Amino acid sequence: MINADEIAGILRQRIANFRSEVQEDQVGTVIEVGDNIARIYGLQAARQSELVEFPNGVFGIVLNLEEDNVGVVVLGSDTTIKEGDLVRRTGRIASVPVGDALLGRVVNALGDPIDGKGAIETKKYRTIENTAPTVTERQSVHQPLQTGIRAIDALIPIGKGQRELIIGDRGTGKTAIAIDTIINQKGRGVFCIYVAIGQKASTVASLAQILEQRGALEYTTIVVANASEPPALQYIAPYAGCAIAEEFMYQGKDVLVVYDDLSKHARAYREVSLNLRRPPGREAFPGDVFYLHSRLLERAAKLSAEKGGGSITALPIIETQAGDISAYIPTNVISITDGQIYLQTGLFFQGIRPAVDVGLSVSRVGSAAQIKAMKQVAGPLKLDLAQGRALAAFAKMASDLDKNTQAQLRMFDTITEMLKQPQYHPQPVEEQVVLLYAATKGLLTNVPIAQLQSWASRFISTLKAQHPALLKTISDTKTIGDESAKALEAAIADFMKSF
Repeated sequence: MINADEIAGILRQRIANFRSEVQEDQVGTVIEVGDNIARIYGLQAARQSELVEFPNGVFGIVLNLEEDNVGVVVLGSDTTIKEGDLVRRTGRIASVPVGDALLGRVVNALGDPIDGKGAIETKKYRTIENTAPTVTERQSVHQPLQTGIRAIDALIPIGKGQRELIIGDRGTGKTAIAIDTIINQKGRGVFCIYVAIGQKASTVASLAQILEQRGALEYTTIVVANASEPPALQYIAPYAGCAIAEEFMYQGKDVLVVYDDLSKHARAYREVSLNLRRPPGREAFPGDVFYLHSRLLERAAKLSAEKGGGSITALPIIETQAGDISAYIPTNVISITDGQIYLQTGLFFQGIRPAVDVGLSVSRVGSAAQIKAMKQVAGPLKLDLAQGRALAAFAKMASDLDKNTQAQLRMFDTITEMLKQPQYHPQPVEEQVVLLYAATKGLLTNVPIAQLQSWASRFISTLKAQHPALLKTISDTKTIGDESAKALEAAIADFMKSF
């Protein structure tokens, strides 16, 4: 039997609990689309850098706020977008997922995984554009960030919180230095973010494979905006990478971020700007191209103790044309960073690798980012190299040289050979110190230059096997005391007998 009273009671309860919810969406209309740029009418309240959604699920970022329309860069293919389509405001400023879940993953510029390892389990997001820490929120750079490369750790030291530019022509080993630095952070508690801008997908895939083989992918996030992707994604990629890094920095952790490379980033931004009809300036770059990189690199900092003491160390990469470091984008980035590592094509083809030009490279943090042991060997090293370079130029013209000049040239050749290092073989700082000590103290004069690399690898193996306490003492005390120096010289003398 149907009970009318029961049905009436249920209806009354439903009516009493009814709440009408009105959902308000601000919607605009596409009035023009092409070259991954859409102009939209009717989004008067849209904000700069806000995400808007097109009908097919493609997102865009609002970049131009004009009187009667907004200019939006499309983050994906614009082929399915047509005139008259409705566009919805999301109310969300462009942001990416952040947190530990991103470690060991390869993501695109929007933070979506592209490595086939499933979804990223994180509920935390950060906006891609954030204000850089103020002067009072920072402290001076004083802790070394070891790259594991002798030529850099000794002569152009990098500190935690520093911005060191890697600059050089194509194919001179810029990415190799950055990758070696990432590999060298294993077991040091430094998280790494590698941002690949405008590179081939195959190059990024092989790079991820190298990091995985060497156990470096577990503390690294790779952010990719491939050459085939729209310029808008290439433009936001480094900011997305920096946002992921900031999450760790504000937790008091140390992060290394590599931007590879900012030349392609500037070109992507130029394309976006010209398509948005912004007025062009020098070399057709927009007037704010300096601000493009300065607001990114200023976010790298060593935070004060009150803020947790975390740090972001930035290694931006710039590709030069025919070694011209005085071009527009290179000079812009040089003026923003705290020094540069300049790689020279000539040195690369002479077999001096890494091809660091010690004369044109500089670290504006200097020995503040070195342990005492490295300072002890790096001082004489710089002097010997400077004198050797000056003499080498004259030695080509002179037929006979006095013994003092010959000794200085021999020292220059020894140090130059000792600064060579194979790729993907970063070295702990105590091993670097031992080898450079032997070179600067003139203990290798009897070893032929061609055999120095062999001597170095065999001597380190012998030292690890027979004198492990010596390496541990240098590592723990971070200095070469009198006793350590005597023990080291004795070990070298002993090894020389069997070499």
